[in-house]
Amino acid sequence: MQPSLAPELIALNNIHVHLDERHILTGVDFSLHKNEIVTLIGPNGAGKSTLIKVLLGIVEPSQGHIQKSSGLKLSYVPQKFNPSLSMPLRVKDLLGLEKCTATVKQQIIDETGIYKLLNAKVQLLSGGERQRVLLARALLRQPNVLVLDEPMQGLDIQSEAELYAYVRTLPERYGCAVIMVSHDLQWVMQGTHRVICLNKHVCCSGSPENVQKHPEYLAIFGTQRTFYQHHHDHCAHGDTPTTCQHGSTPHIHPEAEV
Repeated sequence: MQPSLAPELIALNNIHVHLDERHILTGVDFSLHKNEIVTLIGPNGAGKSTLIKVLLGIVEPSQGHIQKSSGLKLSYVPQKFNPSLSMPLRVKDLLGLEKCTATVKQQIIDETGIYKLLNAKVQLLSGGERQRVLLARALLRQPNVLVLDEPMQGLDIQSEAELYAYVRTLPERYGCAVIMVSHDLQWVMQGTHRVICLNKHVCCSGSPENVQKHPEYLAIFGTQRTFYQHHHDHCAHGDTPTTCQHGSTPHIHPEAEV
C-alpha cells in the first residue's frame, strides 16, 4: 500500500509566462509536497529555469495562481555564482550571512566537506568547491524547500556522485523538499520520487519508470536515452512521495578534485 501524500508545500496552477511576446511557459500545473524530491527535465529552452524563477518569486507569471503554505522558506543553489574579484569575501563570511545554531552550522560544514575552505576567498574556489559552499549556505537557512538549478556543473564524477548521494538524504535529515533541474538521467532514476518533463508545458509527470515510457518523453530524448534502473528493497519511488531510508548520511569528500 502506498503511503498518503505528505502536506502540499507549494502549488502552481495554470502558469503562463510571456516575455517579449514569446511564450516561455504555457498552462503549467505543478505541486511539491513535504519530504519529496522532484526533478525537472527537458530540452534546452524548455522553460525549466523560468519555472524555478516563478517558484522563487523572481519572475511574475503572466497568468495563473501560486499557492504556498504559511511560513514557507525556500533556499536556492544557482548554476553559477561569480562575485566580483574586488569583493573581499571569504567562505566563512558568506556562511555568516545565515543565522542558525552552532551545532547545525558545524554539522552542515562537516557533511559538505568545506571545513578546509572557510578562510578561502570565494572568488578563488574551483567550480565544484563553490557549489559545495553554496549548498552549505542554502542548508544553513533551514528551508522547507531546497531549489537546485543544475548544481553539479563543474564537478568531477566522484564529487558529483557524492553530492547526489548527499542530496538524496536531505528530506529525511532536514525535513525539506528538494526540487532540482538536472540533465543527468541516471540521477533522475536513482534519487527522484517524481519527474516533471517540461517543454514549455508539462509533457508528462510521474515516477521515473513511467515517465521514460511516455511518448512525449521519447520524442524529446529518444528511445536510446533510457534511465539506469536502480531499485531499493526498502523504499519506494513511485508516483506517491515517500520517505526513504538510505542508511548513514554520505559525506562529501573534501579532497575530491572539483
